[in-house]
Amino acid sequence: MTYTAAAVERAMKAQDVILRALSGRQSWLAVADGLGVSPRTVRRWRFHYERYGYDGLLDRRRRRPSLRAVPVAEVQRVLRLYRERYGPRDGHPGFNVRHFYAIARRAHGVTVSYSFVKSALQAAGLVRKQRARGRHRRRREPRPCFGELVHLDGSLHPWLALVADERQTLIAAVDDATKRLLYAHLVDGGESLPAIMTALRTVLETFGIPGALYTDRAGWAVYTPTSGTAPDRTRRTQVGRALAQLGIEHIVSFSPQARGRSERTNGTLQGRLVNELRVAGIRTLGAATRYLAERFIPDYNATFGRRPADPTSAFVPVGRHDLDQILCHEEDRVVARDNTVRLGGIVLQIDKQRGRRSCEGLRVLVRRHLDGQHSVWWGPRCLGRYTPTGRPRSGPALPSRQSPRRPVLV
Repeated sequence: MTYTAAAVERAMKAQDVILRALSGRQSWLAVADGLGVSPRTVRRWRFHYERYGYDGLLDRRRRRPSLRAVPVAEVQRVLRLYRERYGPRDGHPGFNVRHFYAIARRAHGVTVSYSFVKSALQAAGLVRKQRARGRHRRRREPRPCFGELVHLDGSLHPWLALVADERQTLIAAVDDATKRLLYAHLVDGGESLPAIMTALRTVLETFGIPGALYTDRAGWAVYTPTSGTAPDRTRRTQVGRALAQLGIEHIVSFSPQARGRSERTNGTLQGRLVNELRVAGIRTLGAATRYLAERFIPDYNATFGRRPADPTSAFVPVGRHDLDQILCHEEDRVVARDNTVRLGGIVLQIDKQRGRRSCEGLRVLVRRHLDGQHSVWWGPRCLGRYTPTGRPRSGPALPSRQSPRRPVLV
């Protein structure tokens, strides 16, 4: 293979100045200044010229292409992929470089390095260069054990990019030690109590009871009497009551900086999930839920998950805890004279109980469960179960959850 014209021109220029220096018409330092190189480079050229002649001045790197050189067609394919499919579109930001590189390797067989892809996208003007981050406060070290601390948060965002002018809420639970995404589900509207309770139930049934739960100051998490004041921890919300019954410590953050790990997770999800749902052509919550469970969560955990410092799991089994009676909306009521109680405008008629003429005046617990059904409890005794509209459920009343009385030894 012949040398390029630039390589030949460079060798001829070097030969000319070396001959002038050898004849004494110019000093070697002047030769170095004229060529813009160091005196050491000029001495090396002189050695090669005296030993190999003109061929010693030719740069062999300009004769053989690098074995690591990327073909132009491959560069054009990578740029076309980002420009036509994964880049910004219709007002939505495109894939970030790391996310695009992972998808390109998995779905399109791209084999070049991440640094090359990033440099190519930036040089083509498809991705902006970001300023280096400055110094920041000292980060909190993750908890050592899996399940020692779980972050639970909701993010209201236009997750379905193909559905214009609609915003959905992603309820996500992340383990602090491993960064694993334990739960993620899209719901309509905001962070409702049933959506939060459902997330807690899924985590409890799948992994067990964690040591602590970290949340923000949302209305479902803590009771705040006046806006801008400290929350009143003596008055528990429905979630706070459930956590206390399960023995889970409830940690509340007071600023976005304090829950930085949750905020970074939400940012990562907004940067990745929105684009993946858009590329997959998903427009419904049902399809998005299936995509989350089958594709996104496994890929996310494989990419960002890590081993905990301590291999011992902090999750404990649920055991005898009845999650149906704990993860619900529960309120105290006093039975009226007509043996009814109300919850949320629904009237629940209590049937005549064996051994009692009337239930009037009893202080009972009225529960609305995650499936919308109701139940009324007096201590460990169930006084009735009802449909979401308040009608008694068909069939005999369920027996009391009270443990059988042990025989008395005499």
